[in-house]
Amino acid sequence: MLFAPVTVRSEWLNEWLRKQSDAMQVWDFGGDIRLRYANFQNAVVAAPTITAVPSGPKPLTEPINPNTDFIAHGQVNSTAMLLLREKFHVGFAPVSWFTAYGEARNGTAELDRRSPTPDTGVVLQQAYILLGDGAQFPLIAKIGRQEMGYGDLRFVATPDWLNLGRTFDAAKLRYTNDCFWVDAFVARICVTYQDHFNRNNSHDTFSGVYASSRKLVPWQETDFFVYCRNADAEAVSAVAFNVPGTPTTARDLVTFGFRFKSLPGALAGWDYYLEAAGQLGTIYNSTLKTRLDHQAYTIMAAAGYTWTGFWASPRLGIGYDMGSGDSDPNDGKSETFDNLYGAIHARYGLMDLMCQRNMHIPRVSASLQPMKKLTLTADYRFYWLYDTDDSFYPMSGSGRCKNGYGINPSYHCCPV
Repeated sequence: MLFAPVTVRSEWLNEWLRKQSDAMQVWDFGGDIRLRYANFQNAVVAAPTITAVPSGPKPLTEPINPNTDFIAHGQVNSTAMLLLREKFHVGFAPVSWFTAYGEARNGTAELDRRSPTPDTGVVLQQAYILLGDGAQFPLIAKIGRQEMGYGDLRFVATPDWLNLGRTFDAAKLRYTNDCFWVDAFVARICVTYQDHFNRNNSHDTFSGVYASSRKLVPWQETDFFVYCRNADAEAVSAVAFNVPGTPTTARDLVTFGFRFKSLPGALAGWDYYLEAAGQLGTIYNSTLKTRLDHQAYTIMAAAGYTWTGFWASPRLGIGYDMGSGDSDPNDGKSETFDNLYGAIHARYGLMDLMCQRNMHIPRVSASLQPMKKLTLTADYRFYWLYDTDDSFYPMSGSGRCKNGYGINPSYHCCPV
């Protein structure tokens, strides 16, 4: 795969407008245009799927087999994509305690041989109001369509690498003081229909509480969180585009955990990261036609040392990520971790083929920072299944089971 993103942003527009008039001080105009080329040889990522859209695109005469992962065998599974994404936003903040913000997003794909291609057309990416001023009162409310992200973006994120950006219709309340902040939110993921106005999925509700402090332990960022996801059977049929994080079946899950991350420069060159989460709830199994009790967990850890006194501040590090898998598809339990709405691009390899679900992923890493805004990194990762009775999973959805991933002669694929 070859990726070559070029991004042009318009921060200069605000500066120019504010120099022309004092009235423009309360306005924020901006956006960016990004061009990215991707080439896939014998490893085509899954094409988006569209249902219940009468005016949907026509299928290719030469269909592509997605997710074949470097397996050719005469299959049509190579393509290229020239991806163009444009974003434009307008913000208005007449007083310190009120902000209105709107953002439009357009994404197109040329050369792509898949059908349908990940064209989104013009969609409403964000449209919210922000009420409150943390310097005057500890409560701040953010209401409307918005992007969301917490911690290292492993469970809740807007994966900006994609032309199709994840966004939520949400109501969020933040309490903040000098020691910590706490967010409580209720949200619904927005579904993008190709050539249709995007709307939220009323059958898929996501809520949670996230707390963070840099004072509880003075040398680290300390976070605790609880997420609840409640998606019924209609959440599956309502999805008309390949929205990241979309469930394959109905589920009611509670995810709880913590995140500890050292603050930059707090440990004289050393750094560390530890995040862990457990999951409880139920997931509908479409093969067994019943609800399964769900019990799963994940652990992610890393440590490293940076030589700040040397040119380019070289860093060496090690890390380990894992997520539980299902040991027996017929025992009435589900044990494969659900990644919720996380982002994998910067975590598990730029090919976007792997994640930590049912996986052990140790790694070694190195980096250099020759310039203030330039960091060069190299990671070497190892991948093997947590449980060989379970599947090899992408970020979300069912495990791969038609691409030569034979676990054993009686290899099974039970989507959950």
